[in-house]
Amino acid sequence: MISALITVAAIAWCTQLVLGGWQIYRFNRAFDKLCQQGRVGVGRSSGRFKPRVVIAIVLNEQQCVVDTLFMKGLTVFAKPMKIDAIKGKYIDELQPDVIFPHDPLSKNALSLALKLKHG
Repeated sequence: MISALITVAAIAWCTQLVLGGWQIYRFNRAFDKLCQQGRVGVGRSSGRFKPRVVIAIVLNEQQCVVDTLFMKGLTVFAKPMKIDAIKGKYIDELQPDVIFPHDPLSKNALSLALKLKHG
């Protein structure tokens, strides 16, 4: 009985490692594509038992959003997506509380990503 539990735990741990690596691979590929387009700002929400949010935005020389990356989730099945609502807007027009009125984690991540304006 104990060896069966240890075996199941080991299989679950190995599966989690493989799926976690796959998620990191997908994120890195999407992030590399962003970095080739211009200056990138990244923001990440914190929290241990809440869905983590990662937002990256690409700005061109005119401070206009060229592309975005958005990941949110608790599991390794979260995948990179786009935020179409802010593409083509200038950085000064972006208000995280208007874009994510009911999502404080996304609002916080976008606020941190927008700090690249000063960097």
